[in-house]
Amino acid sequence: MLLDAVLDVGTEVELAATLQHVVDSATDLTGARFGALALAGPAQGLGPDRGRSRIAELFSVGLSDDERRRITRLPTGHTGLLGHPGSSLSLGVPVRVHNDVLGYLCLARKRHGPFTEEDLALLRVLASQAGIAIGNARLYGTARQRARWIEGAAAVTTALLTGESAEDALTTLAKAARILAGAAAGVVLQPTDEGGMEIVAASALDDPGDIVGTSIAPGSPVLVQLLGGEPVYIDDSSTDPRMTTHVRTRFGPSMMLPLQSGGRLIGTLALPRKRGGRPYTTADRLLATQFASQAALALVLADAQHNRERLAVFEDRDRIARDLHDLVVQRLFATEMMLESTRRRAGEGELSDLLGHAVDELDSTIQEVRTTIFALQQPPAEAPTSLRGKVLRETAGAAALLGFQPSVHFTGAVDTLVGGPLHDDLLAALRRALAAAHRREGLTSINVEVDATARLPDGRDGVRLVVRDDGEREDGDEDTSVTWEAAR
Repeated sequence: MLLDAVLDVGTEVELAATLQHVVDSATDLTGARFGALALAGPAQGLGPDRGRSRIAELFSVGLSDDERRRITRLPTGHTGLLGHPGSSLSLGVPVRVHNDVLGYLCLARKRHGPFTEEDLALLRVLASQAGIAIGNARLYGTARQRARWIEGAAAVTTALLTGESAEDALTTLAKAARILAGAAAGVVLQPTDEGGMEIVAASALDDPGDIVGTSIAPGSPVLVQLLGGEPVYIDDSSTDPRMTTHVRTRFGPSMMLPLQSGGRLIGTLALPRKRGGRPYTTADRLLATQFASQAALALVLADAQHNRERLAVFEDRDRIARDLHDLVVQRLFATEMMLESTRRRAGEGELSDLLGHAVDELDSTIQEVRTTIFALQQPPAEAPTSLRGKVLRETAGAAALLGFQPSVHFTGAVDTLVGGPLHDDLLAALRRALAAAHRREGLTSINVEVDATARLPDGRDGVRLVVRDDGEREDGDEDTSVTWEAAR
């Protein structure tokens, strides 16, 4: 029965019951008054002075609470359960998992006579069964842990490929890794232009606000390892000289895992635990490293998917712009010409005025449609925020339809002198001017000038936009320039 229970053990609760059963059986079968199975901590192990190793778990029979509290070091059986010598009164054997000694199974005070060789043989068998139980529980725990990491990696991959923004995707990665590792925080760092690394996303049990933005200076020993694709394992972040950030003092054991794909480092995943927290085991490190590799691949795939989606948007916008230009504008223009011809044949009168008004409305509509066409040529995301960048983007978009690149000239500190409220007005005027120029025959060049130091006719400081082209106007006028200006 005991052997079956040992072999079937899986959960920690089952393991505790089995180990207590081992102690109970040892005392019953040998007639001992006292029995104990003492285990050292999994990360501590047993040094050369095994008798002085601290106890992590204790299963006992016959001991009072006070006596249990007095047992702080692993008993071996040679010094007795409570530290009293007397080999004939005490018996102890090591509990092993493979070749590692994890603790001792000890007996004391046999009811009838001293312990015998048969008692020792029985105790060794029971200690062996305890070792098997612990080994099985470890295998079961490792399997469950591996399954959780695999499920977590799959969930992160799914989340990253559902179209989240880059910032949200990194935060999702940091949170999932923190939970799986049992860490106090999960952070993602990315390389900086200066050669260092900066925390760009974080998930923590408390407010991570002061973590984001923390950077590691170029040349740091930790960075040398990470940039070389090597993971960094730290026993205590608060004391390790390799750690230089201001947040290190709150953390203890930590893992820093490179996120790389195809030999390219795209970031680092750091998983620090609280000060004094449980060290990471070899299994923890292996599973987290595998998770980081999977996450890095998911980030690359998500970025590629995002780029494909953006390209599809660009292509769709370009198609719409072409359709508007080739179909809608041309038909509107033809209709305008027909109405203009009819108005001239109608002579003077109310009908002529109505037709003239219709021609003007069509002309205005055509210009608005052309302005929309130019706007559709602009990227829908990651647009520049400065006025200079916006003007250059408008002219670059116009080049796609014009067949040549308009020249642009800036005077003065445009981005500094021209306030935000004027941006939209100036850009709208620029779009109208570019759309109007596109209508003209013989167009081969356009010159755009933005002057942030212009002096208005009333003497005020202002900004002036002038758009000139070499196209032919319908009324034969040689001046095709468009001027827009406003006070700043």
